[in-house]
Amino acid sequence: MALSRIWSAFIIIAVLVAGFRALRGDSTIFNRMVTGKSSDAYDSVAYVAVGSPQSQRLSAKYFDLLREYGYTRRDSAGAATVVLTDNLNSDSVRLLQAQNPELKVYTFTGIQSRLERKSDGIVETAKSAVMNIILPLIGVMALFMGILSIAEKAGGIRFLSRLIGPFFSRVFPDVPRGHPAIGHMMMNFSANLLNLDNAATPFGLKAMESLQELNPDKTRASNAQIMFLCLHASGLTLIPTTIIAFRAGLGAQTPTDIFLPCMVATATATLAALLLVSLKQRINLLHPVVLLWVLGIAAVIGALVAYVHGLDKDSADTFSGLLSNGLILAIIIAVVLGGVYKKIDVFDAFVEGAKGGFDIAVRIIPYIVGMLVAISMLRTSGCFDILINGIKSLFAGLGADTRFVDGLPTALIKPLSGSGARGMMLDTMKTFGADSFAGRLACILQGSSDTTFYVVAVYFGSVGIRNSRYSVGLMLLADLVGILTSIALCYLFFG
Repeated sequence: MALSRIWSAFIIIAVLVAGFRALRGDSTIFNRMVTGKSSDAYDSVAYVAVGSPQSQRLSAKYFDLLREYGYTRRDSAGAATVVLTDNLNSDSVRLLQAQNPELKVYTFTGIQSRLERKSDGIVETAKSAVMNIILPLIGVMALFMGILSIAEKAGGIRFLSRLIGPFFSRVFPDVPRGHPAIGHMMMNFSANLLNLDNAATPFGLKAMESLQELNPDKTRASNAQIMFLCLHASGLTLIPTTIIAFRAGLGAQTPTDIFLPCMVATATATLAALLLVSLKQRINLLHPVVLLWVLGIAAVIGALVAYVHGLDKDSADTFSGLLSNGLILAIIIAVVLGGVYKKIDVFDAFVEGAKGGFDIAVRIIPYIVGMLVAISMLRTSGCFDILINGIKSLFAGLGADTRFVDGLPTALIKPLSGSGARGMMLDTMKTFGADSFAGRLACILQGSSDTTFYVVAVYFGSVGIRNSRYSVGLMLLADLVGILTSIALCYLFFG
């Protein structure tokens, strides 16, 4: 019911905001919300620049960002409708205004609130959800579910469940020792840790399906399902390879300098999720077995973090690629060899599992489409812009250090849309610079959590859960811990 109310609220708020903008004179807002396309040509705005954006602590690549929003630079004011400047009272600006009173004048920072990136309307969003998410996911699901099927028949999942059973039996007391769900969850957590999104989703959906077998109320989330989903959504990742690659592409002097803060932030968010759910479910985490496992995992992660942090960019990229992709290949060959050793029909087992992966991918289509459509309406209506500008104004009015506010858009959108948050992260680096405080903070925030509402809709939807109980609230609290930790770490490392 909680997810249903949130989904309804998203749609109602988006329509109300769009209606208000329509009354204010935005005659195309409803068209953009329904049939708009992010690939449409932007409404071009011709401008001349007086001064430099760098004098207002903006990136040297700021003009590139303006071009993405449809702002075209001209050499003369006669061919422009807007003047962008670093000083509204300069003699050059006054002269231009005197020569052409119709020119609109903004500072480089002042135009920020007027920039609006186009996004797909609900029709295009529904199409792209199937074409760009579901269809690729079907192939990935078929592959990894087929591998899982071989592992189950060969006894690999049971072996993994027995191996980590002492720890999981305390954190998931409702899951019997040796149950396949334990092995599936471990596979999901491992894939997340290595930033293998394509593998994490099939393993996670299989884990949710296994936990559903133990659920006495098939429409209400069980304690074990909530614990698993909260830990999964906290997004514990060892090496943020994608973020590092984006930083390198945008000219960061040391692209890997956000590696350690990202690792600490996501680990803190995961620990917060574990503590919050444990308190709610009255699980004792002070048991020696739990403490030993947590400290052991922390030691391994810490050793890897220390090793990678000491590498240069190229070496770090090479190591992360070998670690993640090499591990996937090692798992596949181990599963196949185990199946051959157990004398099972390996290919038939793969095909049987792959069919199940196809069925799951098709079953989650309505949930993905529904959530993405609601998020699309929020974006195209301008709700995100209102929220972000409101937060900026609030902290500026309080006289607080507002440097962190410029990085917050990534955090505010991340629970709703992974691609939207990634776009905000890139925009922040292009606006302020990859090595700016805001640029680094956006990267740390991007790596500190997962897309909460998307995860809830897809994972619970895949097994028919309608009552998510308190899961959304706890996941958002864990996200908040990750955000606050990210801000504190950014001040600590780069303040």
